[in-house]
Amino acid sequence: MFHYDQCLEDHIKSLQDEGRYRVFLDLERIVGQYPKAYNFGDYTSVDGKCPRNTLEPLSDITVWCSNDYLGMGQHPDVLTSMKDAIDRMGAGAGGTRNISGNHHLIVELEKELADLHDKEAALVFSSGYVANESTLSTLSKLLPGCVMISDELNHASMIQGILHGKAEKRVFRHNDLEHLEEILKEIDPNRPKLLAFESVYSMDGDICPMKEILDLAEKYNAFTYLDEVHAVGMYGPRGGGIADREGLMDRVDIIQGTLAKAYGVIGGYISGKSSTIDAIRSYASGFIFTTTLPPAVASGALTSVRHLKDSDAERKLQQERASELRTLLSEAEIPYIDSVTHIVPVLVGDPVLCKEVSDRLLGQFGMYIQPINYPTVPRGTERLRITPGPLHSSEMLKELVSALSKIWSEIKLPRAA
Repeated sequence: MFHYDQCLEDHIKSLQDEGRYRVFLDLERIVGQYPKAYNFGDYTSVDGKCPRNTLEPLSDITVWCSNDYLGMGQHPDVLTSMKDAIDRMGAGAGGTRNISGNHHLIVELEKELADLHDKEAALVFSSGYVANESTLSTLSKLLPGCVMISDELNHASMIQGILHGKAEKRVFRHNDLEHLEEILKEIDPNRPKLLAFESVYSMDGDICPMKEILDLAEKYNAFTYLDEVHAVGMYGPRGGGIADREGLMDRVDIIQGTLAKAYGVIGGYISGKSSTIDAIRSYASGFIFTTTLPPAVASGALTSVRHLKDSDAERKLQQERASELRTLLSEAEIPYIDSVTHIVPVLVGDPVLCKEVSDRLLGQFGMYIQPINYPTVPRGTERLRITPGPLHSSEMLKELVSALSKIWSEIKLPRAA
């Protein structure tokens, strides 16, 4: 007889043997003191239960790896709007929109997001993952004979959407314009083509050559799908992303974004022409059969989007902190990928050592950075992905690099030239 439990246990053991088994901390972020959080200990254990049966935290820690890039999840205006929405409308949305209709805050949020990207319409999903997976899989079915063309480093949600659509798939080398044009040339000019790419790639922090990609898309009549999840709120005069910063939003057919990173809440969305958005609304299973965001979440996201349209202070300070961190790492000869964005990846290159650095940072210095390993990044490029934000102080940055330098010496990791 087949032993189901043993099979699954073997899969877990293989992760542990490779040093890729992930352990999550039980954290409680402290309102008004972000990036500080209470640490309640390791949540993952053999039996899936928290090994510490207590309500008392182990310690206070500083979080360095959050995707709440600008600290908007702690902003008082966002919190107030969420509380007010609960008092006015209750906790839940009541179901899917096909059953319960739109609650008014979702309508307002979609108008605000369409305006953010200078598009006719927008559609909100339960997450950025669902927005990508649902939209791309639906488009591949609605566009007859479509070829889906994808950057090789696109997010897993984009890859899954393309795979689920069952259309022909072509992958071009990361940000390689020559390879992209080779692929486009090979496809019949009259055949539908969808070109999917990201603005900011989250693990290396690099930015795509957007203008040149759009030039090729227009030359070969390809429909463009741009993922801006790591850029919305953080780039451009109103936070519309890299396309906003470069003045290219009008040349992109669909801009996809998230409400869970710079905006500090949860949810994903797409924006584009009214006909495009209506087609996705009408055909995408991930939208049709999923309960909509609760009013409080929509209210918090709406407040956050509006705030960052008007305020540039958070964006400027975040960039200053990222630049300051790179300077300190260079002085300490800690190897890192020198990106031009807010993401600062510190390279370790080994999954076991990467986790050891992470464990020592937490245990010795009260600093939390989750190790990143395969399959999120290629083997041999394991790293600590640091995301300094406007609420990290210069003193905190110096303390972090000092701690990293000590650990580098203790476990004899190679320094950067």
